[in-house]
Amino acid sequence: MENNVVTDGQKQTSPSSSYEAAMEKISSLITRQRRGEKPPISNKLEKMSLYLQILGLEEDISKLNIIHVAGTKGKGSTCIFCESILRECGFRTGVFTSPHLIDVRERFRIDGMDISEDKFLQYFWDCWNQLEENTTEEISMPPLFLFLTLLAFKIFVSEQVDATIIEVGLGGKKDSTNVIKEPTVCGITSLGMDHTEILGDTLGQIASHKAGIFKPKVPAFTVPQPSEAMDVILERAKELMIPLEVTEPFDCKQIKGLKLGLSGDHQFYNAALAVSLCRCWLQRTGNWEKKYQNHFQDSNLPDEFMRGLSTAHFSGRAQIVYASAPNPSCSEIVSKNCGELIFYLDGAHSPESMEACAKWFSNAVVENAEESSENGHELHKGNTLGQFEKSFKRILLFNCLDVRNPDILLPRLVNTCASSGIHFSRALFVPNMSKYSKVLSGSSVISSDLHGIDLSWQFNLQRTWEKIMHGKETTVPIEKDFKIDSKQILPPPEFLYDNASSGGHSHNCRAPPSAVIPSLPLAIKWLQDCVKEYPSTRLQVLVTGSLHLVGDVLKLLKR
Repeated sequence: MENNVVTDGQKQTSPSSSYEAAMEKISSLITRQRRGEKPPISNKLEKMSLYLQILGLEEDISKLNIIHVAGTKGKGSTCIFCESILRECGFRTGVFTSPHLIDVRERFRIDGMDISEDKFLQYFWDCWNQLEENTTEEISMPPLFLFLTLLAFKIFVSEQVDATIIEVGLGGKKDSTNVIKEPTVCGITSLGMDHTEILGDTLGQIASHKAGIFKPKVPAFTVPQPSEAMDVILERAKELMIPLEVTEPFDCKQIKGLKLGLSGDHQFYNAALAVSLCRCWLQRTGNWEKKYQNHFQDSNLPDEFMRGLSTAHFSGRAQIVYASAPNPSCSEIVSKNCGELIFYLDGAHSPESMEACAKWFSNAVVENAEESSENGHELHKGNTLGQFEKSFKRILLFNCLDVRNPDILLPRLVNTCASSGIHFSRALFVPNMSKYSKVLSGSSVISSDLHGIDLSWQFNLQRTWEKIMHGKETTVPIEKDFKIDSKQILPPPEFLYDNASSGGHSHNCRAPPSAVIPSLPLAIKWLQDCVKEYPSTRLQVLVTGSLHLVGDVLKLLKR
């Protein structure tokens, strides 16, 4: 129960319960629509303007010096690169991204750090109370993402940031962030097929939504796009008579072999776009000549830009976590020298991002084998690097939302990895812990109750996997012998090592077996127990298909 007090006329909540109380309030804003359905608010931007008036923020937004970024994939990474660069240039920065992985405060970064709990609560209750006191029959409390967008504006205005970087939530034209009327510069990252039920089922329709963030007299940048998408973007820029520049991806020479803070070849596109956006931001805010006096050369980035690109960090995007079997000395995220269980996490959930994820994973596992061999592991026995690399078992830990198409995602992942000679030994399909119906804090208790859990989607994913591996539909229902209260709920550790599958998990001994595990905590513990029982085990686990799944894994590993 909340313990509300009144101080100077402002309703506040006692610190002991305030954060969880705030999560309850935020959760109450989640609409009851199914994921993928069109939002019930048709006049979203009009409502946003009214909410901004209630909060007294309408005029203040124009002072935030905003970089506004849309796109299908890479928009969050581009925002993080922009923030890191401008912070290295000496500016106070604020960045709003979505979704969060573990705690909602991740969405709001001040000077590269998640907003503190105290400040979050201060601004949250201020916004909540003002909006709640002004609700009418015509204006109810805003849905979740609208509220979080309003909260972002409140935070950045109050914190008096110099530069604000805003990631579009979905689409662009009708997104709540598009209440921004006078951004400093706009950017569009790589486009692809995603959220087609809302944005349209062609690249042209999707590009039209993304280009909806363009504003008159505001420069815009994008990366190379498929012609169908580029035509629409160019036409929109022409209509508004704005300069549009297409930024080519960096090559290693341009950045002098610099290792980007965010991994994967696709990040060369995002990094180049971020550099163009930051350069334009500096020019339009009058800071370029002050700092660089036009000495900048495209082939010679300023040191601040280089530092920003190399130090950028974004959890759950091409992230590697070294973990080990559960024992007193190694129970959390640990150093590379502890344990033989390595998680590769990437929240890819579209066909294009899945391919980028597969390329990153394929390169990363080979690099890991090379690093391990350089440390002398097993090579003293006369094994070659290739033999050593084969001693690793690659496990896929996968889930995706049911609005995604696993018949496209999984083959794209498997085939891209196979083209680099990387193959999965096993596949595990699990439900997410986080629910779309509730916003949790980083310290929320994880339920271990399996009663009433519906695994039909996970068995559907497993059938898709088996079809890929067998080349045909399975004839036996793979869930027929599965009982939630059975002691055989988890495969035996031998499942990882037998060429033949165990317990009816697969129907062809030559195909990599797969399994459905009814909860993510059970799956993580099972992997850790396998490593503990077999000390020579080396497991490389790719976690992908959903940012929510990636966040849940990170939460479990950090607990």
